Amino acid sequence: MLKPFRKVPVLNTANLLLVENEEQLQSRLGDIILQIEKDVKINVRLARKLPLPMDTQDSRPRIDLVVFIVNLMSERSLQCAEKSIKCLDPGFFLGKVCFVVTGARCLSVSTNHLLTVRKMAASLHCPLLFAEDQTSEGVSTVAVRLLGMLKVAAGLVPLATGLSLNSLAHCVLPSDLDELDSLT
Repeated sequence: MLKPFRKVPVLNTANLLLVENEEQLQSRLGDIILQIEKDVKINVRLARKLPLPMDTQDSRPRIDLVVFIVNLMSERSLQCAEKSIKCLDPGFFLGKVCFVVTGARCLSVSTNHLLTVRKMAASLHCPLLFAEDQTSEGVSTVAVRLLGMLKVAAGLVPLATGLSLNSLAHCVLPSDLDELDSLT
């Protein structure tokens, strides 16, 4: 199980873990985040799923933010995120987890997949970002947002914590979605 406070943080360093089964967006997102930030050392780790291998646990740095990238056009991507969440210590859900959704504009996407991701984010009180992964501008926009969240989660922004950011940005399901779901 991945634990958030197992290791001591390193001064002026932030560690990001991007989890994506499809591996379509994570490397581009990681590269852009590294290009944007020059004042702080950013380490980007990529994983297809959790749990991470146990043999690298001692050399692994403290993870400040875990981002689950879910492609709505892939049932497997959604299932991978649902299974991987169970491998996180509950302490991560105090401002150190975020969901990024791609493919929401596609007309062939099942509304059930979107509803499932929204429910998952809402039940865990995590932010949910929508990304346009088909354009470089869309990827850059989500990279800037994730970088801001990463800095807060890593404690690099004075007077801000991941928990306070989480309370302002977590996903909330409108009551009409709950009613709609009970009808289906």
